[in-house]
Amino acid sequence: QVQLVESVGGLVQPGGSLRLSCAASGSIFSINAMGWYLHAPGKQRELVATITSGGSTQYEDSVQGRFTISRDNAKNTVYLKMNSLKPEDTAVYYCKAEVVLIARRTVNSWGQGTQVTVSS
Repeated sequence: QVQLVESVGGLVQPGGSLRLSCAASGSIFSINAMGWYLHAPGKQRELVATITSGGSTQYEDSVQGRFTISRDNAKNTVYLKMNSLKPEDTAVYYCKAEVVLIARRTVNSWGQGTQVTVSS
C-alpha cells in the first residue's frame, strides 16, 4: 500500500558530504513523523534523526550539528544531509514514515536501505 524508495548512498571520504532522499508513494492520505535510522555491522538499528509533519526535528547526539533532516510534504519526501562524515557513520541507512492511509489506517513503512561507506 505504501512504498518508500531511497536514493543510492555511496562511498565518501572522511570529512565529505552526502545527501540521502526517501520518497513515499501509494495510498497516502498524509504522513506524520518521518525519520532516518542506521544499521552498522554488529550493532542494532538505531535512530539518527526524526522530523514531524510540522518540521520539528530531533537528532541522535553523535550526528547533532553534522546531519540535517528535512522534508518536502508536497513530494512526500524526506532528506538527510550528512556533512563532516566520519568512518563510524558507515552503515546501511533506512528511512521510516508513519503514514496515514487513504483508508485512515496508520502504518509504519520502511525504505529498502542504502549503504553509506565513509573511507579513504
